[in-house]
Amino acid sequence: MRRDIFSDEHELFREQFRRFAEAEIEPKVKGWNRDGATDRETWRKCGDAGYLGANAPEEYGGSGGDFIFDAIVMEELARIRAHALMVGLHSDICMPYLKAYGSAEQKQKYLPGCISGETILAVAMTEPATGSDLANVQTKAIRDGDHYLVNGAKTFISNGQIADLIIVVAKTDPQADPPHGGISLLLVEADTKGFERGRNLEKLGLKGQDTSELFFRDCRVPVANLLGGEGQGFKMLMNQLQQERLSIAVASIASCRRSLDDTIEYVKQRTAFGKRIAAFQNTQFKLAELATEIEIGQTFIDKLLVAHVRGDDIVTEVSMAKYWASDLQKKVAAECLQLFGGYGFMTEYPISGDYADAAVQSIYAGTNEIMKQIIARRMGLE
Repeated sequence: MRRDIFSDEHELFREQFRRFAEAEIEPKVKGWNRDGATDRETWRKCGDAGYLGANAPEEYGGSGGDFIFDAIVMEELARIRAHALMVGLHSDICMPYLKAYGSAEQKQKYLPGCISGETILAVAMTEPATGSDLANVQTKAIRDGDHYLVNGAKTFISNGQIADLIIVVAKTDPQADPPHGGISLLLVEADTKGFERGRNLEKLGLKGQDTSELFFRDCRVPVANLLGGEGQGFKMLMNQLQQERLSIAVASIASCRRSLDDTIEYVKQRTAFGKRIAAFQNTQFKLAELATEIEIGQTFIDKLLVAHVRGDDIVTEVSMAKYWASDLQKKVAAECLQLFGGYGFMTEYPISGDYADAAVQSIYAGTNEIMKQIIARRMGLE
């Protein structure tokens, strides 16, 4: 079904990015998955071509487009399974903090490099003992003259090995009551003394993403690198989660479509008991059901994309979309893998990677259980 949320400019942008992605990104995906990291050259090429700044301010080198341009990038990267290149994290989760809360000096210092691909971004929220409980982070940033002294540890940080600038969630007031009132955000440059990268963590899926431990040991961060005001961190995090969760829903539904398309092709060719697998009623019913659910999910997410660009408060709806689309991604990958039979269990078939990659979608950016709590709370059920 034709999706009617795209202008002619959006469609042209998709065509251009698809050609770029197939030429410059897709050939590198297997190598990234083998090595556990992307390469800086590809980030710079994305920046040079304008694909890291489609939704960024023109005054800093961006294109000044709307979020739908960035959604197109996410969809096309999912289509070629380039999950390792975390453009969505960089452009649509991290960069908005700088755009929305950065001082004029911070924007001028960092945004041009972020848009060009010279400065790769990460955000450090999760800690070994906190998970989704952001209000109780243990990393501390205590004022010491014109610096903050940062001490603590973060884990599961995407882009952790390659990032040049990390947005760090820390307690500037450990005694604050309520606890979230003491949270602030600091911009930590990767060459800051006292900052150390830990190991690149081994994962079930998303093999090409560098996912790291980060350590701060008396890390001296200039007060000028405080993002927004002291104690405003939790509020800023909550304000940006709408776009983060919508981004995950966008990528999830695009991944669903790729898994389904590959499976349809496979069952048309593979035979069993003297006929193509596609001819079995079970195959037809399974794929018909999955195709229907994907179309329903796409229609809902497209509606949210338009509402988000319009500036609507859709926290409830993006929480629905994040949990529903990520659960659907796991379901689609599992059902499709089953139709591949034993070959689905072989890593030479991409469906096996889809199955492993889908597992984390319901966990990060707030678990799906948290999403349901948010929905229930906003329904007045607390």
